[in-house]
Amino acid sequence: MELQVEGRNTDIRNVWQEKIGTEKERLVRHHPGLVHHLRVSIEETSGHKTGGFEVRLVASVPSDTLVVSRKGESVRTLLGDAFDNLGLQLKELQRKRRQTSGKAPELGIGGEISQLAGAIKALFPFESYGFITASDGQEIYFHENALKDVAMDQLKEGVEVRFGLGEGDKGPTAAWVRAAK
Repeated sequence: MELQVEGRNTDIRNVWQEKIGTEKERLVRHHPGLVHHLRVSIEETSGHKTGGFEVRLVASVPSDTLVVSRKGESVRTLLGDAFDNLGLQLKELQRKRRQTSGKAPELGIGGEISQLAGAIKALFPFESYGFITASDGQEIYFHENALKDVAMDQLKEGVEVRFGLGEGDKGPTAAWVRAAK
């Protein structure tokens, strides 16, 4: 995810930068590969009755842009609230895409159906992720949000699955996962 942080009428403080970094990592962990670009803007707005700062997040996702804006006095609190709201919007966006994608096959580059086979290697249900061993032996990360026709609690190690391959910040990621029929 490409990150851009800008301050308007204020300098970006180290504690704000740390908070942004922490929240960005949480977004990447919970929504891997979904957000391509994130712009964080912090503006000092002394004229507002709601406080002295406005925090605005603009997230570019495939075929969409999400915007969150918060006004108040504490930038760290505003950042937390804004990132929480962005996380909820991303979760809802993924839910809607899962509903519509269940009606059509997943398409790869050039429009061909891109489907790989593998088996569940490890599950971490309380952290909402797991790993698949692909038929070529490669280890692929997946997040619970990538599951299409199966819930995390229905999976067990060794269960065969089909998945679409994507690329995350730390390596290969399953863009979607379905139970093998």
